Amino acid sequence: VIDELLPDYAFLRDLEHAIQALEDRQTQALPDDDLDRERVALAMGAQGWPALMARLDEVRGRVRKHFDAVISDPEDEVEEDGVDEGASLDTWRQLWRGEPDDDEAQVTLEDAGFDDAATALKRIKGLAGSRQVQAMQRVGYERLDALMPLLLDAVAESEAPDAALERVLPLIEAVLRRTAYLALLRENPDALGHLMKLCGASPWIAEQIARYPILLDELLTPDTLYTPADKARLADELRQTLARIPEDDEEAQLEALRVFKHAQVLHVAASDIAGTRHLMKVSDYLTYIAEVILDAVLAMAWKTLTRKHGYPLGKDGERAGKAPEFLIVGYGKLGGIELGYGSDLDLVFLHDCASQGETDGKRVIDNTVFFTRLGQRIIHLLSAVTPAGSLYEVDMRLRPSGNSGLLVSPLKAFAEYQREQAWTWEHQALVRSRVVAGDATLAEGFEKVRCEILGRERDREALREEVVKMRHKMRDHLGSKGSADTFDLKHDPGGMVDIEFLCQYAVLALSHQTPELMRFSDNMRILETLEETDHLEADEAQALRDAYLAARSANHRAALTRESARGDVEAFKDHRRAIIDAWKAWLEPEQG
Repeated sequence: VIDELLPDYAFLRDLEHAIQALEDRQTQALPDDDLDRERVALAMGAQGWPALMARLDEVRGRVRKHFDAVISDPEDEVEEDGVDEGASLDTWRQLWRGEPDDDEAQVTLEDAGFDDAATALKRIKGLAGSRQVQAMQRVGYERLDALMPLLLDAVAESEAPDAALERVLPLIEAVLRRTAYLALLRENPDALGHLMKLCGASPWIAEQIARYPILLDELLTPDTLYTPADKARLADELRQTLARIPEDDEEAQLEALRVFKHAQVLHVAASDIAGTRHLMKVSDYLTYIAEVILDAVLAMAWKTLTRKHGYPLGKDGERAGKAPEFLIVGYGKLGGIELGYGSDLDLVFLHDCASQGETDGKRVIDNTVFFTRLGQRIIHLLSAVTPAGSLYEVDMRLRPSGNSGLLVSPLKAFAEYQREQAWTWEHQALVRSRVVAGDATLAEGFEKVRCEILGRERDREALREEVVKMRHKMRDHLGSKGSADTFDLKHDPGGMVDIEFLCQYAVLALSHQTPELMRFSDNMRILETLEETDHLEADEAQALRDAYLAARSANHRAALTRESARGDVEAFKDHRRAIIDAWKAWLEPEQG
């Protein structure tokens, strides 16, 4: 289809341009004058006007064929329904149209597997009688009327019809004014099947598709729907997407970025639901998406600022290059390669230009002002809300001096702060930091600072006291207030934060003698390194990795199902025991 439509589209655009060049105005009307017709034919390389018209008829016929294959006339759809449909769809059509009385309709729903038939019927009647449906044009309503029997049948075939109906109807409401999507689902039973599978498994996915109906297009290509792209392919796809948009059309670029992000996250979630990706890979893919978007946003912000103010001067007095001399450092889940669905981004911005310098453009500003505006621009691009949503929420509180500090720091000032002013918890946070976008040379400088700070020899007893004190403070503030059957997967004793703090303590306490521990920012590989360097026994390290993965998996699944991030005490008994034993051995031995 694409191989046919692309050259046909190019032909039609060329013809449009030829007509407009002839008329010297915006028009799509073919000329009536014989001489003008021959001029257009000549411009198009055709052997006269009749040959051009023959080519045009051929192109139009081909385009129409593909159009009808996707969006056919609703009346034709309804007529065709009567040929192949069985009694089941007739029953659902009658129920949708309100033909049976409520008692009969509820019996139908109960027989179809609905646990709460009364509520299900109320939802269906609520949609059918809604103001939006009543106000639909004929073509739109006929598309809805043709789709609903198929939709209700698919809902009834799902594992949990009540939940599936509750989740999918808001999506139908969301596309009532964009009835091409109704036709898409009507004409593509496989797409409808994928929709039911995903919505039935995850209310979060259902909400995302209802909020951004353009994601329905992704259901048409199951090969990519269940196969998220690696970082190289993501970067290539995003580069191609943005290349089709004028550089100065930032609004269109942002919209494309948001659609790209939502679509790629849907691919990851779909593969997660289908069980085709391990938890670690799911987090990897979500992290890749964030990284390629950060690269693109940094480039956009840099171009905007340099176009307006010129380039900042470097430390050597030379003009900065076209590539940003700027770093985006990821902390927390981004730094630790553990992003989940809906995770925000913990970021720190650094630069390495002369603090006393200025830009070289017509509207000169100080370097400090330039980089502050660059940071502000990046945050705005990431967090601004449009009809396509936002990209990410951004948290900048881990920068030097927190909210009272500079938004963007010179690398030298960052290093001095880490050496002389940073608290222990800030060094703990540095364990889970890594460069996620920006200048490669500057990234090497950051890594040297990171290793210097993490590799410093420390008083272990004082460090232990600080880490334990901070952990207890967090637990008191964020932990459970009492539940016999469940526990908070992150903050309660034996939860994920215990392992995170244990890993951070180990890196800060041991890196001066075991520099391999500074190599990684994620907890799994830190645990592996502790085992490889004989700081943890193999069975103990494996038990901690298993416990961490189990808790992360449950927390991850809770995000997809919109449930609270709590674990069953009995199910996690062995995992929690492994974590608590390790915590006592490493950090609170006096309580062992």
